[in-house]
Amino acid sequence: VLLSEEELVDLLRKEAEEDEEAEGELEEEEVEADKGKVESSEAEEITEDPCDNFRCKRGKTCKLDADSKPGCVCQEPSQCPPSMNEFDHVCGTDNKTYDTSCELFATKCNLEGTKRGHRLHLDYTGACKLIPACVDTELIQFPLRMRDWLKNVLLQLYEHDSISHGFLTPKQRFRVKKIFESERRLHAGDHSVELLAQDFEKNYNMYIYPVHWQFAQLDQHPSDRFLSHSELAPLRVPLVPMEHCTSRFFQECDADKDKQVSFKEWTSCFGIKNEDMDVNLLF
Repeated sequence: VLLSEEELVDLLRKEAEEDEEAEGELEEEEVEADKGKVESSEAEEITEDPCDNFRCKRGKTCKLDADSKPGCVCQEPSQCPPSMNEFDHVCGTDNKTYDTSCELFATKCNLEGTKRGHRLHLDYTGACKLIPACVDTELIQFPLRMRDWLKNVLLQLYEHDSISHGFLTPKQRFRVKKIFESERRLHAGDHSVELLAQDFEKNYNMYIYPVHWQFAQLDQHPSDRFLSHSELAPLRVPLVPMEHCTSRFFQECDADKDKQVSFKEWTSCFGIKNEDMDVNLLF
């Protein structure tokens, strides 16, 4: 069972607020200077810690060098705050359960330059468990549910945006409005695979934009029309424990096996025709 539309709306909100919260593998260090001035009613000089204004990628922490200049170094896994409950646990691609995502990323950082470190990623949320193999018949059904799910998520965002603006841009709202107002659309529900397949054939045009929209939501770091392992993580990580075909689906989407999913590969995976690929729908 996929996440509910309500749960994904919350997930996408967190995505917008947190910079690659699920995977956080940035290609280079990001340093943000906080330009806020410290005001004091007393006429005394306040010395700030330079590390307060430094931001390191996940798995690293700020440390001052011999010249008291801040820099990013690998964090020790033992220095990570302990988990508050079982929901903080995560499973790595090494099939090992880590107490927190902090521990996983710190471990990966300390393995930098090694094969194990290169292969270690956040696989899914929660403790590691047996994920059943995805057979071919199940793999065929996955995009049917996924397309319907994406369409319903967009429609729910549209309804939220009608009450409180900020969920969709004006351009996105205009495009979703056409789907929302259509009398032909299949409303959210626990539909059979057969019905989903029929609806995709009957109302194909309603699924084009949701597929484009989700690609654009993920293609952020950088926005280059290719989805890296890190960029796919916000969508893939929470789905794996509930949808055992998730990992295989995205692996199969990478048709040329270059370890990233191109815009063309993404649309093709969801059954969108080449002539309906439109980069203008990504903005």
